Amino acid sequence: MTNRMTDKKEFCGIFGIFDHPNAAETVYLSLYALQHRGEESCGVAVFDGRKIRHLTGMGLVPDVLCPEKLKTLKGNSAIGHVRYSTTGSSILKNAQPFLISHNKFSISIAHNGNLTNAVRLRRELERQGAIFQSTMDSEIILHLLVRSKENTIEGRLAEALSKCDGAYSLLLLTGEGLIGVRDPYGFRPLCLGKKDGSFVLASETCAFDLIGAEFIREIAPGEMVTISKRGLEPVEPFSPVPPASCVFEFIYFARPDSRIFGQSVYEVRKRLGMSLAHESPVPGADIVMSIPDSGNYAALGYAQKSGLPFEFGMIRNHYIGRTFIQPSQEMREHSVKIKLNPIMGVIKGKKVVVVEDSIVRGTTTGGRIKAIREAGAKEIHMRISCPPIKFPCFYGIDFPSRKQLIANELDLEGIADFIGVDSLEYLSLEGMIEAVKGKAHCGGFCTACFSGQYPTKVHKSALKNPFEKK
Repeated sequence: MTNRMTDKKEFCGIFGIFDHPNAAETVYLSLYALQHRGEESCGVAVFDGRKIRHLTGMGLVPDVLCPEKLKTLKGNSAIGHVRYSTTGSSILKNAQPFLISHNKFSISIAHNGNLTNAVRLRRELERQGAIFQSTMDSEIILHLLVRSKENTIEGRLAEALSKCDGAYSLLLLTGEGLIGVRDPYGFRPLCLGKKDGSFVLASETCAFDLIGAEFIREIAPGEMVTISKRGLEPVEPFSPVPPASCVFEFIYFARPDSRIFGQSVYEVRKRLGMSLAHESPVPGADIVMSIPDSGNYAALGYAQKSGLPFEFGMIRNHYIGRTFIQPSQEMREHSVKIKLNPIMGVIKGKKVVVVEDSIVRGTTTGGRIKAIREAGAKEIHMRISCPPIKFPCFYGIDFPSRKQLIANELDLEGIADFIGVDSLEYLSLEGMIEAVKGKAHCGGFCTACFSGQYPTKVHKSALKNPFEKK
């Protein structure tokens, strides 16, 4: 997946395992599979039978969880987390999992999602004397949990989450076992599996494939599962609401080899491309190409539907990390070709259809189109496998404010002119929904970033980064 730090950030990935002799090592491998969901920080927490130990750090999984440090984390149950900073600063104290000790119990938490009423909750808790150690909304859940008067951890958690609005897929590690919970709308995915007789939970099924785990099912929206020596105990502690799974998981975020929301990500992306070809053909085009890697599968679907040859017109340099520094203007001008290099023999003299998953600000896309033009393309017709992004997301995707979204500032012709293409078309909202649902209807989807219709109440405080320290 192309790492587009200037366009949009991904959010987080979580994984947990209960009662397995190689718990820490299994979490380590699984976080590798989920690395695409977060590259800023990562961590693991392990219960050794007496206490929970944890290790967090800034950077990628192999750098933070090196073998020497991993060996110190003994225990049979563990959770792990990879993160991008959708809420809160990218600093060490915000790295997860979080760990707290309160009276006679300890809890570690890993969170994927954003709470939309986080500012109000934090202010209320601070007025009550709460002291926060991070700028993360995830810590709010822990403060609410320890204030609960319920007798069980599950009861405390349910009461805490009943006060939270927004998106959360959570894993909690306790001395008793492992708890997984998904918000009532089901914004973020959470999957259940088994490895060597031990239950595992993960953001995506690609983590199961790497460790040889069997996929059982998805945790349902609003469902809480407790995994302990008693086995698996599911409950639904929240009032049901219409499901609103994040459609952008299918468009961009999830790995194509995963199954989420009841469907194959790979197949959905191909259907998006097919729907795009049906709505917006390019008569007389010579080839279809993608912007690697996220546009590959929609481009393949577009090519199959249109009957045009699919070609790899750009090659991605997989050895460029996200921390590449461009200290001079000359280096900045070469930044596109450092990451993505067009193949002149494929492109030169051709009428090219370029398929991409989305356009956010447009600046990165413009640089790539310029490179394709310089490689000799006769015409460039861009097709986007989702509708124009016009509204910010408050549920865990770090889309910028409306003023920074190019589709909110320019019309279709203006965007085409800005990025330098001969024509530009987006997939319609109706075409996207039809393609995403496919033959197997898997519930409702959140399309707020396209339509502005948010499934939950968006608190005014959510319009700003709630915890950023200036």
